[in-house]
Amino acid sequence: MIVAELIHVAWKSLLVNKLRSLLTMLGVIIGVAAVIVMISISAGTEAEISEAINQLGSNLVFIQGSMFRGGPGQRLQSGGLKMDDVAAIRERISGVAGVTVDQQTTAIVKAGNVTLEDITILGSTPDYAEVRDLIVGSGRFFTEQDNERAQKVAVLGSDIAAELFGSANPIGQTITVGNTKLAVIGVMEPKGLVSGTNFDEMVFVPIKLIFKKFMPSFVARFMGDNVRQITVAVAEDADMSSVIEQITILLAKRHEVTLNSLDFNVLTQEDIITTQESTTSSFRTLLAWVAGVSLIVGGIGIMNIMLVSVTERTREIGLRQALGATPRDIQIQFLSEALILSLLGGLIGVLAGIGGAILFGVLSDMRTVIVPYSIVLSFTSAAVVGIFFGFLPAQKAAQLDPIEALRHD
Repeated sequence: MIVAELIHVAWKSLLVNKLRSLLTMLGVIIGVAAVIVMISISAGTEAEISEAINQLGSNLVFIQGSMFRGGPGQRLQSGGLKMDDVAAIRERISGVAGVTVDQQTTAIVKAGNVTLEDITILGSTPDYAEVRDLIVGSGRFFTEQDNERAQKVAVLGSDIAAELFGSANPIGQTITVGNTKLAVIGVMEPKGLVSGTNFDEMVFVPIKLIFKKFMPSFVARFMGDNVRQITVAVAEDADMSSVIEQITILLAKRHEVTLNSLDFNVLTQEDIITTQESTTSSFRTLLAWVAGVSLIVGGIGIMNIMLVSVTERTREIGLRQALGATPRDIQIQFLSEALILSLLGGLIGVLAGIGGAILFGVLSDMRTVIVPYSIVLSFTSAAVVGIFFGFLPAQKAAQLDPIEALRHD
């Protein structure tokens, strides 16, 4: 039997029961569409996170305190990055464009008759603007002298400045943060939302002022001069791996630990992205498998309907065998019907999946990215499902005894 005739016969048989054929394909359609949509959502999330991380700058190195074991048989201890480590890195490591550390709290901010609640107050060092790629729009950022003296000065994010002072010039004005009056010395240019942080809605102050005025006393006593993270900006012409090596050796000596038992971790943007990609990749695979269950259910539906079809068409099968059709011809015919059902369902599922992914991205806050391999994977899976679950009914049809089949009512 030639291919064209085989497809024609199989298609004609499926059209006899159009509604049943459509309902049979429904499981495959849903399965294929689900695979494409799920992978699109996962890929979109991964792309958003990667872009957000890269917006911080590709030249950043993050140093974080970690848990470590002091020696054989000793218990775990907490790693302790200190404010002095910031100065040591700035002064003794070559290839560093800036070093900063920050501490956040929230407070009520007032200016004149305007009151803003739950505003983020970010204490940092003078290098913060350079490290985070922030630009001072007017006035200035605070200096090292301001920080050492815990001067009561503030730099406003652009949105905060507009909310507090409108079109008036904030420089030289006074704001009240909590119970402390601060002189406004600068306003930042708009930066927007970066990696979940809106820099335009912050008030920047010297970090030592944060510890002195805005941290509860018991927290300040507990923390002392400890810091949770140091951020280093590597100069454009410097080798990042060399800078990381220098930092690691320097801090290991300062903390009196060996290179095998460091009480801190050094991470780059690439390290964070790689970790994030590994996590989302596993999540994406899980979503694909969950969606793939629908394909299996669709395949079972195909097998069930094809078995019913064999029973209903037993007399037809016997007649074809009497006219010279071989068991292989019968098997190929029924296998072709199952394959057409799955491929047609797969094609409709691909269109539904692409449309669903686009619609989901438009109607929701989540970004979706259609991944080409998900289309190939889901469509190929649909074909495999058709062949696999169509084989048993086709085999059953091929093994029917011609005489018994002709006697079937």
